Amino acid sequence: METLLNFGKANLWLIILTINYLLVIALSIFIILKNKNPVKTLSFLFALAVLPFLGLLVYYFFGQDYRKSKIFEKKYILDNERIREWRRNFRLDQEERKDFKDTFGEETYKIFKLLKNNERAVLTFDNDIEILINGENKFKRLREDLEKAKNHIHLEYFVLFDDELGTDLIDRLCKKAQEGIQVRMVYDDVGSNISSKAKQKMTNAGIQHFPFMPVLFSNSTSKLNYRDHRKIVVIDGSIGYVGGINLDQKYDNSYDNERYWRDTHLRIKGGAVGSLQSSFLLSWNFASADKLEIESPLFPKHKPESENPVAIQMAASGPDTDWANIMEAIFCAINSAKKRIYITTPYFMPNDSIMTALTTAARSGVDIRIIIPYQSDSWAAQYASDSYVEECLESGVRIFRYVKGFIHAKTMVVDNSFTSIGTANLDYRSFALNFEINALIYNHDIAERMVEIFERDIENTEEIDLERWQKRGVVRKLKESFSRLWAPLL
Repeated sequence: METLLNFGKANLWLIILTINYLLVIALSIFIILKNKNPVKTLSFLFALAVLPFLGLLVYYFFGQDYRKSKIFEKKYILDNERIREWRRNFRLDQEERKDFKDTFGEETYKIFKLLKNNERAVLTFDNDIEILINGENKFKRLREDLEKAKNHIHLEYFVLFDDELGTDLIDRLCKKAQEGIQVRMVYDDVGSNISSKAKQKMTNAGIQHFPFMPVLFSNSTSKLNYRDHRKIVVIDGSIGYVGGINLDQKYDNSYDNERYWRDTHLRIKGGAVGSLQSSFLLSWNFASADKLEIESPLFPKHKPESENPVAIQMAASGPDTDWANIMEAIFCAINSAKKRIYITTPYFMPNDSIMTALTTAARSGVDIRIIIPYQSDSWAAQYASDSYVEECLESGVRIFRYVKGFIHAKTMVVDNSFTSIGTANLDYRSFALNFEINALIYNHDIAERMVEIFERDIENTEEIDLERWQKRGVVRKLKESFSRLWAPLL
């Protein structure tokens, strides 16, 4: 025994390397059998061969197909069963309008068909929507709607802080819970920061609240996988909120914040709220393990109030779905464009498919304009985003950097018929790792309204000039390239 221990001590590094390369051999066979992109396959095999241990970490973070992870396999099966049951029991599906294709065109119709085939995403035609610019407008409307709640309030957020704004909202929710309103909340365990005192206050008031995918050390895992990046509110099943604005006072410019925050959110009344409700309930079942009895007050019928109701299709995606629904919808929308594509995103780290679609569309004559922050809230995200700029500019994509403050809106307008407003950034995490949800809006008036908002935002930007951009220093280019390597984790 002592001889064996002495051998182990004398040859520790050799033993560790042997274990590493045994794992590498097994993993290499697994990677080859997956029959993925040959360039990526060779890149991972090279990393595994020449980078002991680090190569294994690189593959763990960059190489796995998280969408097929067993951790969500059961969730995916159960979710499909529940969705079918809810649609059958509460008649959430609406008949496809025969004039839809003629009204919005063959190209836009393909986006609807894609999501319908991917996840049976419901297209509803009876919606009234309000575009809310910035947190001060969203929270004003939200407080009004919370006060009028009669049956239930459901919230699902990536960020919930018990700062001044968060405490005010928590107090309002506690008051409604004490009045007998059912208040349920799901918050991401990494993105949120709620004190034990605030949690106990909610529990004592009767609010049911659960963290999504809890972790032991949230401060040290703030960029790890499977985060619930959605921002959803459903009130009495008839009013819904979705968009980029979290429950954090930095999103509300009426507070004395250090930096102006530009964001976009939606308030919805109509059939699309049923899709938001379904998304929340699936997250609730997963986070709480609570077999909530689904009753009719959760899915009430709605009559449109305006003369021109809006068609909306909710696109939800995450590692528990078979397809990258939001990424594919954006890809399809870019390829369908004939005239213009206006995009606003705080993080611009597109995958190869989206990058190729953008640059190809620009070279074919489509007017593509993208607004990104002048200064990001993360230096790594800043440099990673900048690494994509030159290729875009060379292809004719125009890029504008927002200088008034930080722009966090996640919007897209294609031609005069299609708009996307939601939680997904134009980056790897939103496309592959995070749970996201976007409202896809098929309406000419809304598209024109979003174009007006985009053009107003451009007034507070500086357009990047290709010739000047190419003269940036070598050190900066190295920072960009290095940060780009880690883009999937940012």
